[in-house]
Amino acid sequence: MSRITKFLAVAVTGLLLAACGVNEVPKLDEEVNAAWSQVENQYQRRADLIPNLVETVKGYAAQERETLTAVVEARAQATQMKIPADILSNRAALDQFEKLQASMTSALSRLLVVSERYPELKSNQSFLSLQSQLEGTENRIAVARRDYIEAVRKYNTELRTIPGRWIAAIFYPDAKVKENLRAPEGSSTPPRVNFGK
Repeated sequence: MSRITKFLAVAVTGLLLAACGVNEVPKLDEEVNAAWSQVENQYQRRADLIPNLVETVKGYAAQERETLTAVVEARAQATQMKIPADILSNRAALDQFEKLQASMTSALSRLLVVSERYPELKSNQSFLSLQSQLEGTENRIAVARRDYIEAVRKYNTELRTIPGRWIAAIFYPDAKVKENLRAPEGSSTPPRVNFGK
């Protein structure tokens, strides 16, 4: 077989493999990893805002020590978690990560409720700026979580359907189904509204 014939055979084979979706599994895997990185980035952004927020509130509401301590402790626990390399296919690790993030969300919510009792704090420019940044970050977290969920859906669908299942079995035998994020605890319970006096 001549060099030209070999080259043409390799080129045609490459084109056929590319056309049949052989690269779809790693492409979707990379999309999942990128989406997960955004989730982590946004949670880190929120964690980075907390020390300044706590210090600002402490200046006006030092007597709210229990709430401030809860926020600091929730942040410490969430940022100290050693995230395993296999977190995206490890349900227990992903649940632990989400539990710590939910704990921080809850502590921050209590802190913002406390701030309502202090009109001077609510008018402080630093506090207003931090509160605005925190609200924006919470929105970014929601978007990042949505994007991750969608990336996992596409990836898992590729691994579970034909021809993706066959391609993964032949070319990517180490490809595993990814775990998805779950709705935060209590999100299925509607909020209680009380218009009483």
